[in-house]
Amino acid sequence: MGEPRQGAWRPGRLAAAVAVGLAFALTWILWRLPAGTELRITPVAGGPPLLVLPLKPGERFTIRYYHSVENAPIWEEHSVDGEGRIYIEEERYLKFGAGMGKMPGVGRMVRRGPYEVIEDMHMPTGDFVLRVGSPGVDHTVLWRGTQTNLSAMAPHAAVQFSARPTGFLYTVWRRIHPHPATPGFGVDHD
Repeated sequence: MGEPRQGAWRPGRLAAAVAVGLAFALTWILWRLPAGTELRITPVAGGPPLLVLPLKPGERFTIRYYHSVENAPIWEEHSVDGEGRIYIEEERYLKFGAGMGKMPGVGRMVRRGPYEVIEDMHMPTGDFVLRVGSPGVDHTVLWRGTQTNLSAMAPHAAVQFSARPTGFLYTVWRRIHPHPATPGFGVDHD
């Protein structure tokens, strides 16, 4: 019989190579397997994100601010789908202000207590830029019981709201090690 040829695969080496290949393939699949979305709010001028929000598909976040003319609160409720598309779902305010009101063919207007509400909008916005107002306007992001005042962090700055789908392993990683810009983890957002 003789010695095996030099460079030939021995059964142990072949099994190890197959195991490494399978582990790599499984890791790649789990990295790509959709598991959630991530919303990032980043200064347009550059720099690290001000806020990073992990979201389940369809989960909502709200932007609350005070109208610059009326000084009345306004809430804009948004959602992100599994593909990372952002939608405006609802607007709520105490009274009509300059630039406020129903858009023909979008949602339906109802009263909810003292508030005028445009609900069931589900209008795509895509990634969008917000010019953050000064303190007093208090552009604030509400998410899972947290409040992040963008006006205190970046007054007068243009910030980009963008979302992207995240894979299973990335989502698990961020549950264990949240991004420093996620409220409650490393940065004081109040």
